[in-house]
Amino acid sequence: MNTPGLAESLYQQALEVFFNARWGNKKLFSHDLSHHRRVWTFAKELLACTENRNNPYSIDFYCKILIACYLHDLGMTVTTGAEHGRESRDLAVVFLSDRGLDPAGFTDMLDAIEKHDDKEYSSEAGERNSILVILSAADDMDAFGYTGIYRYLEIYTERCIPPEKLGQRIRKNASNRFRNLEANFGKCPGLIEKHRQRYLILDEYFREFEKEAGFSQ
Repeated sequence: MNTPGLAESLYQQALEVFFNARWGNKKLFSHDLSHHRRVWTFAKELLACTENRNNPYSIDFYCKILIACYLHDLGMTVTTGAEHGRESRDLAVVFLSDRGLDPAGFTDMLDAIEKHDDKEYSSEAGERNSILVILSAADDMDAFGYTGIYRYLEIYTERCIPPEKLGQRIRKNASNRFRNLEANFGKCPGLIEKHRQRYLILDEYFREFEKEAGFSQ
């Protein structure tokens, strides 16, 4: 069994059960379990293109990435605002404690969960641990393409952003996300080009939205 598969065999089922129990009847399809599954898929794509075969990532690292991918937005059951990262961190501590795992051994993962939604990437480079870099980029990748169009519209409407500001705010946020992907994974040109096309789908959609709605300047 490969390392991602081993991590999945250890935690994926428990994570999905925990997520569904906490998510309950929450109606926020842009951040439901399917989003978290996709983020894990994108994380595996990032890990595959950066892993050094002579010095592979440890199983502990894969497990931390997997848990972070599955729990990073679970705090949206409490708030859909900027504080959801902190709420997600607290729920991740519950998940670990329920399994007899000491949260003190997962500080890097918990920090990544808390800070993943900083799309201004304001943390100093030294504060952005490797789990945060992977998690944040994988989360960014799920904001592109046709899936991203729906996800942005739902969450920005949920956050009461007025229609005349939607396109501009979304395009700026998505641009920050794509630049982050380029900055951290530029050594994977095939991956960058693949997701550039998805980013451009989203950007063009909201460019046309602004134009047709009369919101463009």
